[in-house]
Amino acid sequence: MYTDTERCVRAVQSKDARFDGWFFTAVRTTRIYCRPSCPAVPPKVENMTFLPSAAACQQAGYRACKRCRPDTSPGSPEWNARADAVARAVRLIQDGVVDREGVPGLASRLGYSTRQVERQLNAELGAGPLALARAQRAQTARLLIETSELPMGDVAFAAGFSSIRTFNETVREVFALAPGELRARAAGGSAGSTGGGARQAPRIPGTISLRLPFRAPLNPDNLFGHLAATAVPGVEEWRAGAYRRTLRLPYGTGIAALTPRPDHIGCQLALTDLRDLTIAISRCRRLLDLDADPEAVDGQLRADPLLAPLVDKAPGRRVPRTVDAAEFAVRAVLGQQVSTAAARTHAARLVSAHGEPVADPDPAGGLTHLFPTAGALAGLDPEALALPRSRRTTLTTLVTALADGSLPLGVDIDWEEARARLTALPGIGPWTTEVIAMRALGDPDAFLPSDLGLRRAAQQLGLPSTPAALTARAAAWRPWRAYAVQYLWATDSHPINHLPA
Repeated sequence: MYTDTERCVRAVQSKDARFDGWFFTAVRTTRIYCRPSCPAVPPKVENMTFLPSAAACQQAGYRACKRCRPDTSPGSPEWNARADAVARAVRLIQDGVVDREGVPGLASRLGYSTRQVERQLNAELGAGPLALARAQRAQTARLLIETSELPMGDVAFAAGFSSIRTFNETVREVFALAPGELRARAAGGSAGSTGGGARQAPRIPGTISLRLPFRAPLNPDNLFGHLAATAVPGVEEWRAGAYRRTLRLPYGTGIAALTPRPDHIGCQLALTDLRDLTIAISRCRRLLDLDADPEAVDGQLRADPLLAPLVDKAPGRRVPRTVDAAEFAVRAVLGQQVSTAAARTHAARLVSAHGEPVADPDPAGGLTHLFPTAGALAGLDPEALALPRSRRTTLTTLVTALADGSLPLGVDIDWEEARARLTALPGIGPWTTEVIAMRALGDPDAFLPSDLGLRRAAQQLGLPSTPAALTARAAAWRPWRAYAVQYLWATDSHPINHLPA
């Protein structure tokens, strides 16, 4: 995108917010970089240059605009729509791997040398892994400075900086303001407002409140409806207009409360270790598919005359995903050929018996456990499971493969490799494989032609209803078939399609 100068200039001159996060405008005369929708008067065309990432802008010596705050724009949707090495590297950096394991750890996970990873990231993003991680630390620092009352020393280490001096230098360089000036500016402005006249969720002591941006439109009905209707008691709940769940993080545990708002997602995080903040934000964004590009998705699906009315009626549907791929794989097996209520019951029994207890900071909350790890489930007694014998075998085989590492599921796994490993396990067929690919791995093209609800919706719309014929018709929806599934499922009156009261 950023190499198409004419298209970028048109986006900047029209202040088109659809391109926020796709590229950044760097102004040679002022040494400032902006998002395309910056409200300031657009610079002269000859003074513009376009770069693919905030990290590339910072590395080139530009500082962030104080008006449009380009570092807070939604992430590029490209990295969640691809499964190549660069996209997987970006997702790993967002998940904090460089901060925890360094560039060698990142390269090892990808199966490349550090030199190859540096070269590929520089070619596409104009910055290497260290610069990308630095830009992410700067953004996290800004969030903490502006939305919390933490001492600056705590902010520095929570954001991932190794020293307060590095923290101060980076904030000054990136934002042209000292940390104290950033906090004073936020306190005197509207940084803490909810926007759109929305009611702010009650503040819980010890939590950090954030605003998670997204590209409009966003339809919250199936997104939060699905998460609430399938919530496992003790691990997830819908309460006071928010979806709440426990998080297992690298340095500790956390609880996230996510509330749909007209122009953002309200996010409250309670963490036992503030070093997990960046990772928790990344996982919440991934859970809600907030970096999706609804214009691209809906535009392609509207080309099918039978899908177009569904898209026009409720545009901006997202794919509800997960914060833990291994957890979702276990839950997908528990949900085979049973109702949503039965799947929740089976999962709740596992949580009660094998989950790790946590304390809910909200006195009125009902979160009590983390979902059990594969290691904790690997030794469970199959006879204790109230499941058919064949499904017991499937579940125990799955958790063993997850626990011993022979089935890696995460942001760094190649989607096709994961599919091959899943289908090699007994009892895991195409439906289970594809629902895991859709919601746990994040493949936007995952498709479930054998799903009963999908086939029923297709028949009602006049689409082919047999798996083979429906797959052939859906070829025109690629690479967004997972989103087509959401639109088709939404024709049913099931609770997963409705925002809870």
